[in-house]
Amino acid sequence: MTYNEIVAHLDALQMHKIKLGLDAMQDFLEKVGGPEKSLKYVHLAGTNGKGSVCAVLASVLGLAGYKVGVYTSPHLSCVRERFKIGEEYISEASFAKIGSRICDVLGDDHITYFEFTTALGLMWFAESEVDIVLLETGMGGRLDATNVVTPLISVITSISMDHEAYLGDTLAAIATEKAGIIKEKVPVVSTAIHADAAPVIQAFCKTVNAPLYRFTMEFDYDINEDGTWVWVGGDGFSGRHIGPILSTSPSLVQQENESLAIATLLLLEDFGFPVDLPEIIAGISRVKWPGRMEYFTKEYVPADQLGSTENNAKKLTYILDGAHNVAGVSNLAKTLEERFFGSKLIGIWGSMVDKDLTATLDCILPLFAKVFITQPDSERSATPEHICSLFTEEQRARAESFPLVADALEAAQKCAKEDDVIVVGGSLYLIGAVRYILCGELV
Repeated sequence: MTYNEIVAHLDALQMHKIKLGLDAMQDFLEKVGGPEKSLKYVHLAGTNGKGSVCAVLASVLGLAGYKVGVYTSPHLSCVRERFKIGEEYISEASFAKIGSRICDVLGDDHITYFEFTTALGLMWFAESEVDIVLLETGMGGRLDATNVVTPLISVITSISMDHEAYLGDTLAAIATEKAGIIKEKVPVVSTAIHADAAPVIQAFCKTVNAPLYRFTMEFDYDINEDGTWVWVGGDGFSGRHIGPILSTSPSLVQQENESLAIATLLLLEDFGFPVDLPEIIAGISRVKWPGRMEYFTKEYVPADQLGSTENNAKKLTYILDGAHNVAGVSNLAKTLEERFFGSKLIGIWGSMVDKDLTATLDCILPLFAKVFITQPDSERSATPEHICSLFTEEQRARAESFPLVADALEAAQKCAKEDDVIVVGGSLYLIGAVRYILCGELV
């Protein structure tokens, strides 16, 4: 099968609903010789921050000379973004070859989209003989398709409300699902410190004798006056300090995520993956994680003036952030208030209908001088009409809606002045569409 045929097959699998469980994944991997058994892993679960932690780990470990495989989800605009070794995404040829083998082995059997991509990633990493795999869960942990591995270290990022229909309607229930990645005697590093989540993680670790390293307890960070920061280890890390460190993202939770990554890196030394202090500092300083609090400036020319002799170009500033649940949008809002105080903010917003729209809009709408509501290309997308129906009269006066993402972006760009900031958020589907228009494909 060709690359395009495999992608079309995957798209057809999207019609099947989400199915949590490990049986299909285990059965398939056994049929292809158990490629997952030849690999070493850091396994990551959590509500927000998994991708950011992966990006830091990949940057530092790559700088230290290791061959690092990274599996993350979802993608922004191309499915190949989910699979990376070093700086290279999986090629169309490798994707087609491994995807064809999966289809051949399955025959008339069916697996979900996420099971298919997870299997493809594990097979590619095993074939490529990577040194270590950074394996991010898709949803939850206990019944997630990635939970067929025994990692060197389990990482659990912050836990908040999301995917309640599948994971539970309390933080304790969601934490229970995330804690399902914890394995017998495998060290756990966690920033899940909420009072309803932390005891769940701790209890799971105690049950299986897994050493636990907690943010604000076994490790933390201090901010310097110049904006740099220092990682601070407790007794479990011999009181070690690392810094000064300069983060590349303006996010207020960036240091928390990077602190988690540093703790993980230090623990990896016991498993044959030593890294030097300069590699940690330099690796963090060069981290890029597209679509997650991504900040850049780009020249804009109105679409109706492209090719014209008139020079109406202007440099516009953009923040693209995939925040889509209450905790993520709250962090975006706080970051905008603190780091971009005094800037006029122009919003482009679109969300999935199954999210807590009222709470997320309450967080972000007061910050926008003008907001353009649109609809990402997904069957789960909320219509602009539905989103606007939740607005107050005052909010409606500052809003315009566009069915097409490209039209919303063009309107926001026309509206914005060079000192303004265009903020795009509410859905990774929306981020992917806007980023593709502005920057093209990642792969």
